[in-house]
Amino acid sequence: MRAGLIDRRGFLRAGGAALVAAAGGVVLANCAGPGTAPASAPTPTAPASGGTLRAAFVGGGATETLNHLMGPTALDYVRARARHGALGAVDPAQPDGVRYDLLAGIDIAPDLSSYTLRLRPGLVFTDGSPVTIRDIVYSLNAPAVLGSLPFLKNAIAAFDLAAARVQDDLTAVLPARSPLVDGRLLLCQSNLVFKEGTTQFTADMPTCGPFRMTTFDPGQGAAFVRHDGYVPPPGAPAPYLDGLELRSIGDSDARANALTGGQLDYADDLALTTARTLEAANGTSVVATEVPAVNLLSFALNVRQAPFDDPRVVEAFKLAVDRQGIVDTVFFGRAVVGNDLPSIGYPGYAADIEQRPYDPDRARDLLQQAGVTGAQVTLTTGPEIPGMVETATVYAENLRAVGVDVRIAELPAGQLYSDFAAFTQLQFAGGYNPPQPVLTAYLQSRRAGSPSNFGFDRPDIDALVATARSSTDAAERDRALAQAQRLQWAEGNSVIPVFKPNLSGRAGSVQGVLYEPFANFATASVR
Repeated sequence: MRAGLIDRRGFLRAGGAALVAAAGGVVLANCAGPGTAPASAPTPTAPASGGTLRAAFVGGGATETLNHLMGPTALDYVRARARHGALGAVDPAQPDGVRYDLLAGIDIAPDLSSYTLRLRPGLVFTDGSPVTIRDIVYSLNAPAVLGSLPFLKNAIAAFDLAAARVQDDLTAVLPARSPLVDGRLLLCQSNLVFKEGTTQFTADMPTCGPFRMTTFDPGQGAAFVRHDGYVPPPGAPAPYLDGLELRSIGDSDARANALTGGQLDYADDLALTTARTLEAANGTSVVATEVPAVNLLSFALNVRQAPFDDPRVVEAFKLAVDRQGIVDTVFFGRAVVGNDLPSIGYPGYAADIEQRPYDPDRARDLLQQAGVTGAQVTLTTGPEIPGMVETATVYAENLRAVGVDVRIAELPAGQLYSDFAAFTQLQFAGGYNPPQPVLTAYLQSRRAGSPSNFGFDRPDIDALVATARSSTDAAERDRALAQAQRLQWAEGNSVIPVFKPNLSGRAGSVQGVLYEPFANFATASVR
């Protein structure tokens, strides 16, 4: 084990005493938005520089990689975000819908045909070399050149990066492949920046984020020190922390035990039962994100395979799920009922569509009409975030009650998406997605050609989404987006029963953690 990191097994030994059961319900502090102090949290003291913040997340075990283009877990992205600069982050509260980081801004041509990226001056990598707009263009194109998870290829699909026009070291014009209204969101969602020409991601590579990596042990953790050359965005403070340690701990109780035992300052994404218990512990708090910063839990029905090639079966599976029951029993009421559409709370979300009911009698009738009563299906899931397996368990019980023979195949933490190609071929798959804008969510998982659409190929809906993205008429865009969601709700192959908040346990000294859509420690402090 390298110096500076504590062995995860040591955490479990040190925090092995069970958390004392809480009496009564949990009182959660609500995170009102990125960078906003929880309204019901204790009044914070002024942050001070110094100290090392120790945080734990669900990781991927021995398969963890520094190549964030291929890393599917929350820890993979948080680790990458600590060391690599970001163009920005989606933030519906901001005028452009994004909060800029390395970029000073993005200008859109009046006809939506091109986007001009303006880089902030004076940015440097950890080796002292300047960050230029060429690094930005290269990083945006890297998912196509180096390979990546599908959601990182949205910008490549939208822009002709080979035709990008570099005007100077700080300015580049990206032609859109077709008129495009949501390009700012695509560019500022999860796109991190590294040096032009990078082909390998190593611990000692030059990086331009708020921290510089010093050690990395797959399945254990990583350590960082402050990157003193990092220039924060206007209005944001320079990093307060001297150091940051990110640790891989798959079990929610183990993360909480390490927090109450003093081995951690921040425990990410806790199970509700853990959070209820942790709230009773002295010196800690539990912070819950709010809509739209909530994760969706979903189930994909592969319409390329029986029995889901019959629309009656798909509809039956939507009607069979007791959504409120999941909210009440799995999340103790601390979640939001889903309506089989992503992006709840984001601008353009079709909140006017009626809530799909829980109707087991109708589900049973549809299955009988389709001749598949007693059909055997395998639901594959895993504890990628708290509540996934428990939600799948309740859903399986609902399905058995209407005549479906469901077997649950539970994979270990960090493994559900590790072979993404295999995941997309599953018959019936549980999953989750971090918060995303409406159009981005469709592009990632629904449009024709997306590997994660599980056979959902609807050119008519794709055409509506194209209109919603390309029309210069705002009213036309709104109508197309509403109709696309109506069709997706009525005929799609996704069951989205619930949206859950991220519940993080924090020591009393922790302040300033952003959530976008995973934890960002650039403005955090522990003193």
